[in-house]
Amino acid sequence: MTIQRMDNVLIVVDDLDAVIAFFVELGMELEGKGPIEGRWVERVIGIDDVRQDIAILRTPDGHGRIELAMFHTPEAISAEPKDAPANTLGIRRIMFAVDDIEDVVARLRTHGAELVGELAQYENRYRLCYVRGPEGIIVGLAEQLS
Repeated sequence: MTIQRMDNVLIVVDDLDAVIAFFVELGMELEGKGPIEGRWVERVIGIDDVRQDIAILRTPDGHGRIELAMFHTPEAISAEPKDAPANTLGIRRIMFAVDDIEDVVARLRTHGAELVGELAQYENRYRLCYVRGPEGIIVGLAEQLS
């Protein structure tokens, strides 16, 4: 076997607390939060003089994690438009299975989230949508119907 599991996905953010609140509202659990710095992290990521705060959030089933990083030094840079469309190269979204898609969208709107397109139904199997949250982060939501 080549890998054991996917451990986490990293998202670099400017406002760590706002993004944590968004994912907690979605239903993720904050596993930990704290500063990261030192030669070991510089060696791993290939950037000198790194000082950052990170947070790890996990899905309720414990199988999925997101790592959020807010860089103090060096300052984070942007490689794409703030609200990049779904066809922009790179990682575009993270998809979550939810029980009640309309309830989740309503709760995320209290954190500034907006639908990217619209809530749509795929056959008699799923209701799906993309939601853009803080800092342009896109999450996909899927409610299984049958």
